[in-house]
Amino acid sequence: MRQTDTLHPPKVKPAITDENQLHASLSWDWQAASKHTVEDIQTLATLLDLDTLTLSNIVANSDFKLRVPMPFIKRMKKGDINDPLLRQILPTKKELLPQVGFTNDPLNEQEYNPCPGLIHKYTGRVLLTAAVSCPINCRYCFRRHFPYADNRLNPKNWQAALNYIAQDSSIKEVILSGGEPLLLNDRMLSELLDNIESIAHVKLIRIHTRFPVVVPQRLTAALCTRLSTARCKITMVMHINHPNEIDEHFKHCVLPLITSAVTLLNQTVLLKSINDDIQTLTELSYALFDAGLLPYYLHATDPVSGTAHFSVSDAKAQQLASELIASLPGYLAPTLVREVSGKQAKTRLPISSVSSE
Repeated sequence: MRQTDTLHPPKVKPAITDENQLHASLSWDWQAASKHTVEDIQTLATLLDLDTLTLSNIVANSDFKLRVPMPFIKRMKKGDINDPLLRQILPTKKELLPQVGFTNDPLNEQEYNPCPGLIHKYTGRVLLTAAVSCPINCRYCFRRHFPYADNRLNPKNWQAALNYIAQDSSIKEVILSGGEPLLLNDRMLSELLDNIESIAHVKLIRIHTRFPVVVPQRLTAALCTRLSTARCKITMVMHINHPNEIDEHFKHCVLPLITSAVTLLNQTVLLKSINDDIQTLTELSYALFDAGLLPYYLHATDPVSGTAHFSVSDAKAQQLASELIASLPGYLAPTLVREVSGKQAKTRLPISSVSSE
């Protein structure tokens, strides 16, 4: 799917040079914010007052290029090379170091790819790569090497995936993922939902997205209305890793979904030197709940090539999960999981026996 099929950006790209542009980006519509991403280190350094010499010693060229929208940059701390949001998107030389056990497709997703755009790994549910690109390139992305060129969906070719779903009555849930499923504009997304909802045995639709976090204005009135009036029960699983990602702009934009029939959950990836401490994870759970989302999963990273420097040991992950259970109300403690190739569901990592009320 070409970006021109899903995005309708303005023809003239505004200069991105200073704090005024960062602030102005909050008033752009989501198409403009998605189009006008920062994709070069010099611009990023200028916006964040970062020393270019320091950056040159850290940053590396990568086929998985730098891409980050302005509203997300605005939440980064200026002058701080270790800002936890910056570290999630900055391509570094650590990505180029070979690591034993890290591969391009550790989950063997291509083995469960029966037709373009569809992944069927788990009983009762399938995943559609509804869009093949993202407005942000997270450096730890487990699909950074996924063959999106072979899995493009659009109204002209998504019928094969829909036929697959229609022919298997055991499929009760369809998960829209990507890439970023909300890169589909409201009309195209509504058309896809219409097609899915026409399959009687599908009862649930889940949308996995990071878009509302990095570009909150994506939650348009039309989108919120369509999701809240769907025949199928809609769950939106957002992807927020650090409490600094949640600001007043985000909370304002997500409010229409909170008051709708859409269930809002969050999954967090446990990332070394970004959120692998009890204070950050505790603050995140409270910030999520304050914004109207329930913590859902705390994911161990997948062993994807180029991401080893984000990995947290199982022992530390299990200790953190245990501490969260001990210190938080039960509904605010996310479940520690890992995805293991060949398993029929997410694998829960064992933790110490503690109780939470």
